[in-house]
Amino acid sequence: MSITEAFTMSRQSQAESIIRSHVLWAMGGGLIPIPLVDFAAVTAIQLEMLQQLAALYGVEYSRSTGKAFVSALTGTTVARLGASMIKAIPGVGSVIGGASMSITSGASTYAVGQVAINHFSNAGNLSNFVEDQVKQAYESAFARGKNYVSDLEDEQDAAQDVYSALEKLGKLKEQGILTEDEFQVKKQELLARL
Repeated sequence: MSITEAFTMSRQSQAESIIRSHVLWAMGGGLIPIPLVDFAAVTAIQLEMLQQLAALYGVEYSRSTGKAFVSALTGTTVARLGASMIKAIPGVGSVIGGASMSITSGASTYAVGQVAINHFSNAGNLSNFVEDQVKQAYESAFARGKNYVSDLEDEQDAAQDVYSALEKLGKLKEQGILTEDEFQVKKQELLARL
């Protein structure tokens, strides 16, 4: 493997890590129970992700060019606004709207990140994109993003199970039922599952 290939793979790995963390944040932002506040939070998360990706790829970033890029991709994202507004329905609205908004927000953030990586990798910047092309790429990535978000939800559930088990082990150790060595062995077994 050449140095250039290694650098490209390393940068790709870093970019994927940036996207993953921001998708998780966007999913959480989508759960904010106040209509439109959730939408604003997710947009801010996407702009922060875009800024980090631009820095990684050496692309000049400004808030205005970032907003123009995200707006070109997501438009008003009627589905996200709709999910956000469902939260205004008393009672069940926040549950249904929150779940829908969380999935949509995560998938949208994933799509914005993937389009940015592809655009930046091909010597693109935040001023020279062709709106129709990036919008089409966004729609395709958004569809993949729904599966990506579903996989992350499964990972979150698994991680939550591991953390619950670790908490129980810690209590057993505090009660003197497990020794420090036994606790460490069990802890390593649980963490290996993640």
